[in-house]
Amino acid sequence: MEMICLVFLAVVPAYIEGEGVYAPPQAQIIHAGQACVVKEDNISERVYTIREGDTLVLQCLVTGHPRPQVRWTKTAGSASDKFQETSVFNETLRIEKIQRLQGGRYYCKAENGVGVPAIKSIRVDVQYLDEPILTVHQTISDVRGSFYQEKTVFLRCTVNSNPPARFIWKRGTETLSHSQDNGVDIYEPLYTQGETKVLKLKNLRPQDYASYTCQVSVRNVCGIPDKSITFQLTNTTAPPALKLSVNETLVVNPGDNVTMQCSLTGGDPLPEVVWSHSPSPMPHNSLIQEGNLTIWGIRMEDSGYYNCTAINNVGNPAKKTVNLLVRSMKNATFQITPDVIKESESIQLGQDLKLSCHVDAVPQEKVVYFWYKNGKPARVSDRLLISRNDPELPPVTSSLEIIDLRFSDYGTYLCIATFQGAPIPDLSVEVNISSETVPPTISVPKGQSTITVREGSRAELQCEVRGKPKPPIIWSRVDKEAPMPSGAMTVETYDGKLRLESVSREMSGTYKCQTARYNGFNIRPREALVQLNVQFPPVVEPTSQDIRQGLGRSVTLRCTMLKGSPLKVATAVWRFNGNLVTLPPSEQQDYSELKVDSVTRESSGSYECSISNDVGVSTCLFQVSAKAYNPEFYYDTPNPTQSQKQSKNYSYVLQWTQKEPDAVDPILKYQLDVRQLNQRSTVQTVIPVKKMEKGLLLEHTLHNLKVPQSYEVRLTPFTNFGAGDMAARIIQYLEPINYPNPADNTCRFEDEKICGFMQDKMDNFDWTRQNALTQNPKRTVNTGPPTDISGTQEGYYMFIEASRPRVTGDKARLISPLYNITAKYYCVSFFYHMYGKHIGSLNLLVRVRNKRAIDTQVWSLSGNRGNEWQQAHVPINPPGPFQIIFEGVRGTSYEGDIAIDDVTLKKGDCPRKPFGTNKAVALPGNGAPVLHSSSFGGPLTFFLYVLLR
Repeated sequence: MEMICLVFLAVVPAYIEGEGVYAPPQAQIIHAGQACVVKEDNISERVYTIREGDTLVLQCLVTGHPRPQVRWTKTAGSASDKFQETSVFNETLRIEKIQRLQGGRYYCKAENGVGVPAIKSIRVDVQYLDEPILTVHQTISDVRGSFYQEKTVFLRCTVNSNPPARFIWKRGTETLSHSQDNGVDIYEPLYTQGETKVLKLKNLRPQDYASYTCQVSVRNVCGIPDKSITFQLTNTTAPPALKLSVNETLVVNPGDNVTMQCSLTGGDPLPEVVWSHSPSPMPHNSLIQEGNLTIWGIRMEDSGYYNCTAINNVGNPAKKTVNLLVRSMKNATFQITPDVIKESESIQLGQDLKLSCHVDAVPQEKVVYFWYKNGKPARVSDRLLISRNDPELPPVTSSLEIIDLRFSDYGTYLCIATFQGAPIPDLSVEVNISSETVPPTISVPKGQSTITVREGSRAELQCEVRGKPKPPIIWSRVDKEAPMPSGAMTVETYDGKLRLESVSREMSGTYKCQTARYNGFNIRPREALVQLNVQFPPVVEPTSQDIRQGLGRSVTLRCTMLKGSPLKVATAVWRFNGNLVTLPPSEQQDYSELKVDSVTRESSGSYECSISNDVGVSTCLFQVSAKAYNPEFYYDTPNPTQSQKQSKNYSYVLQWTQKEPDAVDPILKYQLDVRQLNQRSTVQTVIPVKKMEKGLLLEHTLHNLKVPQSYEVRLTPFTNFGAGDMAARIIQYLEPINYPNPADNTCRFEDEKICGFMQDKMDNFDWTRQNALTQNPKRTVNTGPPTDISGTQEGYYMFIEASRPRVTGDKARLISPLYNITAKYYCVSFFYHMYGKHIGSLNLLVRVRNKRAIDTQVWSLSGNRGNEWQQAHVPINPPGPFQIIFEGVRGTSYEGDIAIDDVTLKKGDCPRKPFGTNKAVALPGNGAPVLHSSSFGGPLTFFLYVLLR
């Protein structure tokens, strides 16, 4: 006779202080685009393969409370790129026509301020196959002296591809193989870019003159077809050769028409001739016709190197280059250098003096200089020397040096620069040497050493230069290595004034004016400094702040001036709801404060502080109130819907927590407004609250919602102050799909979303979703299942890999979605596969969400259970919203792989009779697990079924 003894063990749930159901974020990446294949690489990394030009779509599925924000970033491939930063609900990354450089590792980062952010990654592998390039190289070697020669031909085929391409060489229709005869070698050369395969034809024979094809293949990955290129090898095959009709350096005058003929002198097959220009593109006033380049009305900007290149993929390309120079002259300058030997900086009789003249010209070396004194050509003598290249000055600078300066040497000296015989206007510069010729001095006019202007206005900085001749003035910044407003590092002025339009605060600082060394004395520059102060309105903090406080409590509001010029508060004016607030006078500081002695309905509202610094005004805005913050809907509930199909109605379990409930007076009640979309009428309900704490999960069931209508829900907290901030969401009717929930569905892990299960962030490694087609072919033998429970190659299951780098005791935890309580008892059923001599443990835990998550182990099994799927049934009775956790523990060595499949959560009791030879808790002595007393340590009620004979 069999007796059934039912034993009840009850445990009262424990309430522990903490953040309650506030949950750190968890994330999972899924793809929704044109994927070729998604596979697991080396067990742990997910690889998403896509063809170049297709559309990449990645979605980051997140859970956590409050709802996490999502940000996508990318590394590897090209340089790091941040593609988008989304707020709460936009969790999709989409790239149209993806390119190869956009491959790499993509990261989804989810954070909600609770715990550490969740970061998941997926590697995107972009697949492509370019057209192959075939080049031919020939070598000729002497044999037996000079009696005859042998020719060897190398056909080099190169291609860029991902994955690496496979090469096939053909002669006609015949496929060639390495060393198929003495005349053929096929090999991969070293130190080449891209993938290359060389076909070597040794000691060329008559039969080797044929058509050769290089075929490349990536084995149809992503549907990419094979590509090929063919070359006809003949006894006339030869590399290209060129000749030019002009010299390598060609000097022309502006406005000329220029034609450069580039003629082929050899090459078989017929080479292609291409012209290019560097460093800029070909000029728009040019024409290329049959290898000839013509440029009409040539300009200065048309100068540069013109390259004529002939290519026929035999040997090296033939290239000829023309350096085209357009004659020009500009910027005539002079320098006066007093006697250097005597270290003089002024002109003195009896000392030496040097005058220098320079122009910027193209070509520079063709410039000719002529010197005149008082209108007559200067005559070289023992005391007057003329040189063309002064080693102390820029190249091609002409210098006139006077030895032992005398009174008769005073006069007007003229330097003329010319291109002899070219229609380019001459340039000249005139220098007067007299007793009045004195070196410059520089100073800042009185009262101009510090210039103060307001931001946005015009500023003028001035330096005065005395002396004859007066050189230009060069302005630069002193206090920072920053460019002038024009973008250049220096600015040249001839009147000594630096004019700045619409100045900004960044332009404040010290400016230096100094004399230029040209068009004046070649001496140490004279310098002076001018300070520019740009005044700007205050920058204040906070610009806007929301302050919540309980009734009767005080609040101090502070508006701080962070930046400004001048950096002091001239006036501070406070207003409450637009009305002026009178404050006692105070010392000038960089902030202003206002104390609200007691927050009441009358003192709640908008406080505004306007801070002035005599230049402008900035405002701090404070919103002071005793009203409660908004509630936060619990989005981690996957589908809290109960359907009554016969009545065409459904119910919805609305769940929420209260944001910062302790910031204000206690929440007394919530007002719930429910409105069917597309209708105006609203149903209002009051939900009383006895006690509210941070993280406490509240819920309310909405009944009699019409299938399949959607509803807008508005939830408003109330305190003694009155209504707080409202939160709204849309309730949609959804038939439960793919989630193991109280509707008795089974999760078979066939979808990448794995029924909402998430990997635990705090464990040592992850569970892997795989099937017989995606599992690692090098997986350890004698461990793990060959297929899922269905026995098909396509069926998926969840799996832990025990091989390295895993070590003894490492844990992988898989966490289900959060389930609402709609029944008193539940039964968790699942299939497990534990085959291998080093099997560790498989544990089932239940996590209950109250004020804090509490995990309790409810089932455990260890050791080798044979090469077959077996089923377990585990009864649970959670007191509140809960999750189930599958924990795999690695055993002593690598033959310890564990798998699970077909997880079902059903309402009601588990079957009392065991199925087959195994069950969650079965007869003693049959090898099945027994629940020990230490398992009953959490806020659950468990049932232990014991069969007595």
